[in-house]
Parts: sequence; structure tokens; C-alpha cells
Amino acid sequence: MSTHDTGHGAPAVPAMRWLLGLAAVLVFLAGVQLFVFPLDTDTRFAWTIGSPMTAVFLGASYWSAVGLELSGASTRWWSVARVAVPAVFVFTTLTLVVTLVHLDAFHLGPEHAGVTRAVTWAWIAVYALVPVLMLLAWWWQHRAGAEVPPAAGLPAPVRVILAVLAVALLALGVALLVAPGWADAAWPWPLTPLTGRAVGAWNVGLGVAAGHAWLVDDPGSLAPVGVTGVLFGVLQGVALLRYGDELAWGGVPAVGYVAALVGVTAVGAWLLVLSRRSSPGGMPR
Repeated sequence: MSTHDTGHGAPAVPAMRWLLGLAAVLVFLAGVQLFVFPLDTDTRFAWTIGSPMTAVFLGASYWSAVGLELSGASTRWWSVARVAVPAVFVFTTLTLVVTLVHLDAFHLGPEHAGVTRAVTWAWIAVYALVPVLMLLAWWWQHRAGAEVPPAAGLPAPVRVILAVLAVALLALGVALLVAPGWADAAWPWPLTPLTGRAVGAWNVGLGVAAGHAWLVDDPGSLAPVGVTGVLFGVLQGVALLRYGDELAWGGVPAVGYVAALVGVTAVGAWLLVLSRRSSPGGMPR
């Protein structure tokens, strides 16, 4: 029986599933360092983050990515796993570039404890290797077969929200990456050039995930994006409760930030509902 006969398309190759599973573990660990210990980045993380709000924002982002990568790793089907690949590849590649640009700020010198230097070298190794491994797994997947079922189509309001989020996140993310000293005026709390670019990489990654979901246009394939959207909104809400006093609440950036969180959470929940309705037994395929 061909892969088309199953109704799900081609299976995800083991290399892709294992790589996404490994990525889920790595982002979980990064989230622990930042979300649980935001005041200890000088000893527990690869570089020092002076703003606790920035640390928990990044930690929440890492933890929300667990949903994308673990969902992609746990599925049997390439049609579902594929939605994690572009965002993971783009984010890890951009983060490697940001790391190399700001390498002098990383905890590599002898003045840092051995454990801290080991964490930093592990950071560099992960971001140097994961993009390459992702390309190899993608090549293996397409060599083995990358057929997907016909797209069932998303409701028009969902497509509009995804398109708006993709454009806004990509525009802000690129601006933060290219000119963090200028673009951080659009961010609701102060950023350094390094943290601005780190936040920019996350914005671009999320924008790629939203844009790719818009292109896929298939409810049964988009459960991983839905999980990540809900986790991102909830965890960033917790981050605001912890360190929201760093935000300039009277400004337009703060209003836009909260509106974006609401939009990401809402479209994530909507995608989860649609994915369950479109899959046999009510579960994502």
C-alpha cells in the first residue's frame, strides 16, 4: 500500500523525528536556565542578561518551542512534522549568526567558572550543528518520500490572523536583527544590541512558523503550531506577571505586545481545535 493510501502522506523518517526530539530536550534545558533562574545568567547561561524580563521572555520562548518540536517528533507523519522544520532551521541559523557577531560577550574567558564555560561551548556547538543536521534530515526525508495529503483549508479568519502575525513578527524581527539600537524603540522594554538580536531571532522564527502555517493551510497538519501558540501566550503571560514592571505600559509598544500575545494564543487555540476536528478520533494525525 502506498503512502497516499493511508490518507496521511509519507511517514516522517526516523532521523527527522529524533532530531526534533533532541531539539525539544535542548530548548527545554535552555528554558530552565532562563525562565527558572533569570537572575543567575552570569553563572548559569552562555551570556549575562541584565534584564530579568528579557531572560524570562527568552525562557518562555524556548519552553513554548518544546510544543512545536515535541509534537513534530512524536507524530508518524511528515505532513505534521514538516511544520516544525522551517522555523527551527531559521531560528537556529539566526541565533548562530547572532552568537558569532557578539562572541566577545559570551562566557568563554578564564574569569568564568568551568561549568559556565562548558555551558557556553555547548551553546555554540548546538547552534553550529543543529542547522546542518536539520538540512541533512530534510534531505533524507525528501529522498525517502515527502508526500502530504491535499490541504483541507483553514477558515478565512485564521488565515488572516496568521498572515498579519507573520508580517508583523518578521518585520520587527528583521529590524531587531539588523538595527537593534534603532528598532528596540518598538519593543516595550529596553534591550541591548545582543538581547535585541536574540529577541529578533525569536520574532523571525515565530513569523516563519505563522507564515508556513498559512502556506500549509491544512488543519490536520498544524497541531504543533497550535500547541506552541498556546504555550507561548500562557508562558509570556506568566513572564509579565513576574517582571512586567520593566515595561513602559503607557506606550504603544506595550499595547502592541499584549495584542500580539492575545493573537498568538487565540490562533494557537483555534488551530488545536481545528486539528482535532479534522483528524480521526479527534486527535492530531
